[in-house]
Amino acid sequence: MALGARPLLWLALWTLAVPARSSREDADGGCYAFSRPVILRGLTDNSRFRDLCTRQKLLASFGDSVVRLSTANTYSYQKVDLPFQKYVEQMLHPQDPISMGNDTLYFFGDNNFTEWASLFQHYSPPPFSLLGTTPAYSFGIAGAGSGVPFHWHGPGFSEVIYGRKRWFLYPPEKTPEFHPNKTTLAWLRDTYPALTPSTRPLECTIQAGEMLYFPDRWWHATLNLDTSVFISTFLS
Repeated sequence: MALGARPLLWLALWTLAVPARSSREDADGGCYAFSRPVILRGLTDNSRFRDLCTRQKLLASFGDSVVRLSTANTYSYQKVDLPFQKYVEQMLHPQDPISMGNDTLYFFGDNNFTEWASLFQHYSPPPFSLLGTTPAYSFGIAGAGSGVPFHWHGPGFSEVIYGRKRWFLYPPEKTPEFHPNKTTLAWLRDTYPALTPSTRPLECTIQAGEMLYFPDRWWHATLNLDTSVFISTFLS
């Protein structure tokens, strides 16, 4: 079956800032906060933030800053600190298709928001919130073919600044078939083709300037289709 015919994520498109509701409505009631992933477009203007996220400007501003890398596996348990310039020049390359996720280092999260404040102050977050939550940002840069295999956490938004990010999602009650130490690229090559229609994930590709809202406890894996810059807003 062609990729376009597979059960892609049916996408509700929000173009107006409608406040999130606090009650759990059924899926037909229109409350996406607890029930549906949603692609969002045109909510904020992050052109200034995007301009500051070019390779040249990031290296000029933060090349000597130490960043913390995580392993690209489900649990991200290993952390490595190194200068940002070294990461960009020596490690920001396409994913090795035979490397394991626990041997692959990935810059996402664990950001020093004091040191990077001159950049993050220009980011406009999505104009939505959930009652009882506090937003926390997580900034990342990664090479083509990189990503994080299936995992879950609380709700939030993920915006692509440069590049494209492909998402694979399952609702909380449907645990995907995956190995926690294999990369998303390996899963896509080895497991995905054998999935039956009823066991395939919801899928979408987020382009630069778009963001995805992911509900609480939804399983998801990501795959950067290009060298990508992205930022997530976790509602914790």
